[in-house]
Amino acid sequence: MTSETRQERAPAKPAGGARPRRRARYTALVAALAVAVVAATWLAVSIGAVPVALPQTWGIVADRLVPGLVPHTWTPVQEQIVWEFRLPRALLALLVGAGLAVVGAVLQALVRNPLADPFLLGISSGASFGAVLVLILGAGTLGGLSLSGAAFAGSLLALGLVYVLAQRSGKITPSRLVLAGVALAYLFQALYSFVLQQAQSGRAAQQVLFWLMGSLGGARWEMLPLPTAVLAAGLVYLLLQHRQLNALTAGEETAVSLGVNVHRLRITLFVLTSLLVGVLVATSGAIAFVGLIVPHAARLLVGADHRRVLPVTALLGAAFLQLVDLAARTINAPQELALSIVTALFGVPFFLWLLRRRSVDRAVTVG
Repeated sequence: MTSETRQERAPAKPAGGARPRRRARYTALVAALAVAVVAATWLAVSIGAVPVALPQTWGIVADRLVPGLVPHTWTPVQEQIVWEFRLPRALLALLVGAGLAVVGAVLQALVRNPLADPFLLGISSGASFGAVLVLILGAGTLGGLSLSGAAFAGSLLALGLVYVLAQRSGKITPSRLVLAGVALAYLFQALYSFVLQQAQSGRAAQQVLFWLMGSLGGARWEMLPLPTAVLAAGLVYLLLQHRQLNALTAGEETAVSLGVNVHRLRITLFVLTSLLVGVLVATSGAIAFVGLIVPHAARLLVGADHRRVLPVTALLGAAFLQLVDLAARTINAPQELALSIVTALFGVPFFLWLLRRRSVDRAVTVG
């Protein structure tokens, strides 16, 4: 055996242990992110105009779940603030952040464009238009649809129009996709702005306008079951389809050669992402940048395999929006900032940093 042959075979020895090490690193990363999500939620529930000590926050939640588990060291007012207002808001922030981030990761893989996200492609604006019609004109304007149903219908309409306009000779081109999405986003924004101008109550229009920029101030316990169920079912389905997503990311021809029904997969994912965006926008309004930057951060950490990307993206998105909502409540207290303002303040510098690294284009390709 020559020295060249030995050199070629030498790296193969540690390869057997490389996969367990990668799996261990991934497990440690997921565990660390889960701890970060819990810590961020704990802080978010404790910090506010009425401060509640961290042990008291834990005690209130524990006592509600298991009465008599811990001695009472808090006032009834603190218990009401934590249980009825802050905790539902914090849990909704986790759901919305995780959902928008996952939708962004799926859209970027689906259309093979690193700039794709619900906000840029007009999906959030379409969902907002449907929701505004219900909020301002009443449910009767859309055949009795609920707020979530109207937002879903608007997001599905927007995504369908983007899908049709972005095609050329039966194929979706990235440049046409972005241009179509931006154009439709402006169109839907103009439509719901017109509806807001026609509103008879100026105060109601102002409240809706603030909600459109993203707000979790109206979070209540009864709002949580629907987004929880939709997000959980959607994430499970997407994880089961991770190989198809990886194949689609490598290119349509590659996906077809691997036996993927690209047309059916795209339609299914378009409907699923529209449903997720519609449900989330109905509870929080349109929040920019979460679906754009979080998936890129996840890919920088774990690569482009969607089996790993999707869970990490969900955890990162949940922690990110939790901290954003905390900042929105405290930076200009007692006034509350719209979430899109804060996400832009954090998101724009981060995304520019990503562009400086020149890794955005490579990050959406499975290596």
